Amino acid sequence: MADKNVFVFIGTYRSAADAQLDYAAVKELHSSGVISTYDAAVVEKDAEGKVHVHKHEKPTQHGAWTGIAVGAVVGILFPPSVIASAAVGGVAGGVIGHLWHGMSRGDMKDLGETLDAGTAALVVVGREKLSEKIEKATARAQKKTEKQAKVDAKDFEKELESASKESR
Repeated sequence: MADKNVFVFIGTYRSAADAQLDYAAVKELHSSGVISTYDAAVVEKDAEGKVHVHKHEKPTQHGAWTGIAVGAVVGILFPPSVIASAAVGGVAGGVIGHLWHGMSRGDMKDLGETLDAGTAALVVVGREKLSEKIEKATARAQKKTEKQAKVDAKDFEKELESASKESR
C-alpha cells in the first residue's frame, strides 16, 4: 500500500507581520518535535497583484523539501504571470505535477479561495495532518484550510530531491 500522506495547510492573514509570527510559531513546533517533515513559507500579494514567497531559513533536515514543496503549491494556485519568482515554476515542475494529479479541482479551488481571502498567507506542506497540531500556532489566521494530496509520499520526496538537485 502506498504511503499517501502529503498535506497542504493554508492560513490567511490581514498582514504579512501576523503571518510571519505564526510562521515562527510553526517553526518552533518543528524544533520541539511536535511536527516532523514539513516545508513552510509566507506568501504575500503586493499592490500590483504579484505573489511573493518568503522563506527565511531551512525548516527541516530534509533539504529537498526546502522551498520547493511550497513553491509547487503556489505554482498550482497562481498563474505564472503573477508569481514574482520565476524559479517557482521551473524547478518545481515535477512536484507541481504530483500535487496537481493528487488533488481534486474542488480542493485546489478551496485552497485558492483561502489564499485570496487575505493579503498574506502561511502555506505549510507536510507528511502528516497538520491542522490540529498547529491550531494554536496559527491563531492569528483569519481563515484556515487543509487538504490531503493523494500522492505517494515516497515518490513525492524523490521528485523533491530531483528538483533540489536541479536548483543547485
